[in-house]
Amino acid sequence: MSPAAKALASARPAPVDGPVRVALLVYRGNPRCGGQGVYTRHLSRALVAAGHHVTVFAGQPYPELDPGVDFTPVPSLDLYREPDPFRRPRLREIASVTDAVELTTMWTGGFGEPRTFSWRARAVLAARRGDFDVVHDNQGLGTGLLRMMGDGWPVVASIHHPVSVDRGLDLAEARGTARALTLRRWYGFAAMQSRVARRIPRIVTVSESSRRDIVELMGVAPERISVIPLGVDTECWCPRPEIPRVPGRIMTTASADVPLKGLVYLLEALAKLRTERDDAHLVVVGRPRVAGPVAATIARFGLEDAVQFVAGEPDRRLAERYAEASVAVVPSLYEGFSLPAIEAMACGVPLVATTGGALPEVVGPDGGSALVVPPADPGAIAAAIGRVLARPALALRLGAAGRARVLERFSWTRVAVATAEEYRAVLAVRPC
Repeated sequence: MSPAAKALASARPAPVDGPVRVALLVYRGNPRCGGQGVYTRHLSRALVAAGHHVTVFAGQPYPELDPGVDFTPVPSLDLYREPDPFRRPRLREIASVTDAVELTTMWTGGFGEPRTFSWRARAVLAARRGDFDVVHDNQGLGTGLLRMMGDGWPVVASIHHPVSVDRGLDLAEARGTARALTLRRWYGFAAMQSRVARRIPRIVTVSESSRRDIVELMGVAPERISVIPLGVDTECWCPRPEIPRVPGRIMTTASADVPLKGLVYLLEALAKLRTERDDAHLVVVGRPRVAGPVAATIARFGLEDAVQFVAGEPDRRLAERYAEASVAVVPSLYEGFSLPAIEAMACGVPLVATTGGALPEVVGPDGGSALVVPPADPGAIAAAIGRVLARPALALRLGAAGRARVLERFSWTRVAVATAEEYRAVLAVRPC
């Protein structure tokens, strides 16, 4: 064991049954940026409620955290911030080799944040050896994690799904060689993540589907992967019978305007529905890319007056929007889990979902808690939505069954208990 590792090992005993002190790492922490931020917020809150001590280390955009959760910023150059993405930083901002690597990676078309965040986090943690028992990385998988392990830190990592799935779907949609080469360069960090994941002692993922993909696509040994399904706050995400449903209103979440989310196929389905129901309209939680495929599809089908985008709203307002919706849809080509699915189900909204990735695990068999359709099939999506809109009894049954399934299976308290067991498993084999 290195001197640094010995110093870390002697700084604190490994807890067996007591509270665990967790350094939770996330390179982009804001929940409006996607599932990583949502996971960070709710897991940290649930762990603290269970008696553990959690400090979140995050880069920009910074996370939204609850009282009792500590926060240490790990600032990056913030090269992709709104409203100035791919910005050119001033020379005085480049203060280290890490800054230079982050900038040159962007200049050459790559995405460097997972790597450079892990380097910065390692440097910050080096000064806090006695403060934490375990490091928990949330989907970053940068090479700095391997250096932390060399320093003696016990490490657990969460992988929601392999990013190579996103890469494959984006490449399948790419038009032209130049676009394909650009995407391959952007997703260059995927190979690094696989190399790092293969050396992390404990991996946590969110579904059996993701577990299989991590084994197949990232080469991680299956015995080192535990499945812990995600949870939902059922007091926030709940039925609101006092709010009337808006006839024809469809709701979906697209945290990123990318092919994986399948929004283009839902828009095509909406266009088909509107030939039979002129009240059919869509509320999308998310923002479209300017001149992207979603915007182009809206223009092609003349849906400008039938689609509304909302973003940045608090959870309680989104839960109210679910109460207003007649049906919710998850049109994804692939999901490692799908928080929007269980949020809709928790709200008692009838759900239509595809069979992409882990969605069948989450929503259950067709006709139970949701109507299930093949991905990338606008006709099937339109038909399922039409069934729900036309049959109030079916809508009520699906909504009630979805709520019951969530209450039975998906709890952040359960997530926290199971995750703490993963921490203890790593600490139990820590070298002395």
